[in-house]
This record gives sequence, C-alpha cells and structure tokens, in this order.
Amino acid sequence: VMFVWGFKTYMHMSIPPKGAIEIKVTGQKWFWTFGYPNGHVESGKFVVPVNTPVKALISSKDVLHSMFIPAFRAKMDALPNRYTVTWFEATKTGKFPLFCTEYCGTSHSGMIAEVEVMSNADYEAWLANSGGPAEGESLADYGEKIYAKYACNTCHSLDGSRGNGPSWQGLWQNNRPLADGTSVTADENYIRESILNPQAKVVNGFAPVMPAYQGILKEREIEALIEFIKLQK
Repeated sequence: VMFVWGFKTYMHMSIPPKGAIEIKVTGQKWFWTFGYPNGHVESGKFVVPVNTPVKALISSKDVLHSMFIPAFRAKMDALPNRYTVTWFEATKTGKFPLFCTEYCGTSHSGMIAEVEVMSNADYEAWLANSGGPAEGESLADYGEKIYAKYACNTCHSLDGSRGNGPSWQGLWQNNRPLADGTSVTADENYIRESILNPQAKVVNGFAPVMPAYQGILKEREIEALIEFIKLQK
C-alpha cells in the first residue's frame, strides 16, 4: 500500500499536467536564464502566471547545478547535455527566491534568481512587451540593466576591484594585455567578441572561466552593454 501511494505521488510530481506552459530553465556559472515559448529569454527572473501549471525543462551549459524554489517545493538537478523536468503551479501572486543547491564554484552562493508570479492578464502583457529598452530610456541605461540582469556584476566590477573577470572601469579604448603575450585595444569589436566568444582573447592574469553568451544575448543587448562600458571611466 505504501509503495502504491509513493508511486502515485512520484508520478504526480514527475509528469506535468496537459496544457502546462513549458519554460526552458538553464543554469550557467553563475546565473539562471528562462526561455519562453515566444522566443524571449529572461535572465535572473522566472516570470509565471498564477494558477497555471508550469513545466520547467531544465539543463546546464557547464557544470552540475540544481534549481530549488522552496515556496513551491520544486527542486531538480540541471545537467550538462541533457534535460530534466519538473513542474509546479503557483497559487498566489508575488515574488519568491530561486536557489542553486549544488555547489558549482566560486560564486555559487550568489546564483539566485527571482520567481515572479503574475495574474494571467499581467503575464500576457509582460510577455508581449518583453525585451528592449523602455520608451525614452538611453541605450547605456538599458545596458546597465543588462549588466545586472545577466549577472555580469558577479565577475566584473565597475570600481577597479578585481573579480573573477577584469573590471570594466577604464576598459573602453584601453590596451588589454592578453594571456598569449599579445595585446588588443578594447573597442566595439573586441568587447563584442569577448561577450560571444570569451575564450578567443583571455586577459592576462585571469582564468578562462567566462561562459559564452552566443545565443543568449540579443544584438540590441550587446550594443547596450557596449554603450554602458563606454561610460565606465
């Protein structure tokens, strides 16, 4: 009898209901991204509608992570090169923390996202208007939001202090000594390449640990980051 009850509970937890919204959850050192059916990718914020089953299709771009949302008792490992699945249904609106519960390196403790549960009408409006700078917002100001949204601030400071990656203070148009003994001027092309293919030119004194943002950042977001970097004197 206990086996039957346990099996039924396991099946209920493992198999999402028909009609559940599928959202791709991707773990990557040291942040989370959430891919929606319309192609929009959100970083650091998992937006879902209230009273609606949500199927989380989970994977990792690098090492083992584990998604945990205590408020909804939803927990599942994020594995490289394969998908895992869990589901939940939020019954009230609000904001709730999402953690990584598998040690994944230096900034593991900061790998936190926010689950925002909206009314169905607000969710549909948010999804329809997701992405891009707000009306009247400068590209550099939008870039500052991207800097936080994609957890660039985890590794790159704005005040010259050393992190896992070089500081962005004074980066623009300065000479960058590279690990291979050459150097490069930090112009638009260098910054763009460093975002999309960070292993191509590694700054001397730093480990090649930055993940590639190819397929994650949109072109407008890259342009915004470059404009933001230009202002970091």
